[in-house]
Amino acid sequence: MLGYRPEGLCNATLDDHAVYVARKDGVDQAFPMIAPVAGEQAQGLYVPGLTDADMARLDFYEGGFAYDLHPVAVQSTPGTPATPRKAQVYMPLPDQWERGAPWSLAVWQTDWAATTMGAAQEVMARYGTDDARDLRPLMPFIRSRAWGQVLGRTAAPTTLRRQPALGDLELIADSRPAHRGFFNLRPFSLRYRKFSGDFSAVLPREVLESFDVALVLPYDPALDKVMLIEQLRYGPIHRGDPAPWVLEPVAGLVDAGETPQQAARREAIEEAGLELSDLLPAVAGYSSPGYSTEFFHCFIGICDLSGRSQEQGGLDVENEDIRNHTIAFDQAMALIASGEINAAPLAMLLYAVAAKREVLRAAS
Repeated sequence: MLGYRPEGLCNATLDDHAVYVARKDGVDQAFPMIAPVAGEQAQGLYVPGLTDADMARLDFYEGGFAYDLHPVAVQSTPGTPATPRKAQVYMPLPDQWERGAPWSLAVWQTDWAATTMGAAQEVMARYGTDDARDLRPLMPFIRSRAWGQVLGRTAAPTTLRRQPALGDLELIADSRPAHRGFFNLRPFSLRYRKFSGDFSAVLPREVLESFDVALVLPYDPALDKVMLIEQLRYGPIHRGDPAPWVLEPVAGLVDAGETPQQAARREAIEEAGLELSDLLPAVAGYSSPGYSTEFFHCFIGICDLSGRSQEQGGLDVENEDIRNHTIAFDQAMALIASGEINAAPLAMLLYAVAAKREVLRAAS
């Protein structure tokens, strides 16, 4: 955040306070909070000599978490005995976060450090253009985007395609402005080693920085039925499609710290009210690798669809207006043939069910 390591750092304690995992609606967050607790001591660092510019950057970052500064007296320990010093500490605004379990730096380093550093880079790239208060509702999505980068570090096999060598790809600094919102549009330039062995020209390009997404098609092999999700989609609107309500599988972002399997089961409950008895991996891959980081984790969700027909689903807090259709598998395939199913991920998952259908039905 500051771009340098301030001099004079030393350990310090804050009496009658403790550090906890921040929680919201019973869900642990990726960051700590300090709270008053009689008789406890919060451990931290005393950071002297910060400039007004330093403080402005820190205020911007911490403001995204709904934290602000409070004056305190800490015991710094550069030597013996401990020395009391005036300081300021970031604490949450009232009614923002709940106290979770005692916070552990070691656990955070294992579980959250990489995601937090990636998210911090995006947050600070917005410094000077955005208001910290406007970042608060975006923080879960910023962390999800950073979590996708962590998941993306595990490469798929390279038995047929190129195994990159050091120096095959060069990203070059690009001064063009980026657009940062719910999605990010990042300009970049690169050159790469072509299959001929020569290097390409320097190519200016843009990439849509999106999220990892879990998609699941609910399938009842005993009834040979699937559940499809219908909702308004913005892409078709801006393509000029006169019928922008689209049939899709259950889908949602993989939240930071969440596995794609956990996200698939959560979304099945939120969008369709379904508990899945089994989750079968189908396909994992990029949706549009030419220009987007979006990555799909696709599953077949084995479930009981008895008594289900056409129902409402989705979460009001996420402004979801969803209609669920439980139909025969053959009817769903006919909708692909007619073109009414025009979302490729749904067609892909229906074909995945078709490939396993005989085995799944025999085992039901």
